[in-house]
Amino acid sequence: MSHSTCRRFDHIVILSGAGLSAESGVATFRDPEGIWQQYDPMDLATPEAFARNPSLVYEFYNARRKQLDDVAPNAAHCALARLCREYQGRVFLVTQNVDDLLEQAGCSEVCHMHGELQVALCTHCGERSIAATAFDGDSQCVHCSEAGGLRPDIVWFGETPYHMAAIERELSTADLFVAIGTSGTVYPAAGFVQEARWCGAHTLEINLESSERADVFDEHRFGPATEQVTQWVEEILAGQ
Repeated sequence: MSHSTCRRFDHIVILSGAGLSAESGVATFRDPEGIWQQYDPMDLATPEAFARNPSLVYEFYNARRKQLDDVAPNAAHCALARLCREYQGRVFLVTQNVDDLLEQAGCSEVCHMHGELQVALCTHCGERSIAATAFDGDSQCVHCSEAGGLRPDIVWFGETPYHMAAIERELSTADLFVAIGTSGTVYPAAGFVQEARWCGAHTLEINLESSERADVFDEHRFGPATEQVTQWVEEILAGQ
């Protein structure tokens, strides 16, 4: 199978996960020292947890939101922003990450399938708004002025990821699918590589180390995202 830098592609779909932002200092979830080793996701990341103990969930996400003040895009984010600007074909970026580091790096269109940390969703009116650094059950919605309905606009366990129809359309016409910094354990994102393969796409994994889905990729690049993504983007742009 040819390497992804040996040919030109008309339509690239890129899925990014926690490994893309790890070198910026954003905590990952499933690594040995990740968030879910310190906290039980069933206490923080389910609709039931929010109903049972909303103050704990607010506190957790307020702290995560404040952490974003101390992080910045790394070289991998900047490389992907450059790819989106300079590549002559279509590039579709879908991310499992809830940070805004791709946008800060200059990516104008990012598909956030798991929501965004800096957005609040009102369960009363269904509208979204930019989240204050901290909000809680007493905070008012800027759209309907009702208090008590704001929640983090995060897709929790048991909820359906956002934009699935659009993602599946992109996968169906992609000729290159690239997964960057993702564990390959969380569905439906873990199934994207297989969907892309069924539709004829070449598939590439860029990861710190081999993922659980490594066997279904045509090509692999292992190492820090800041090195591997930057190098891959340089090669792709040079070859177009």
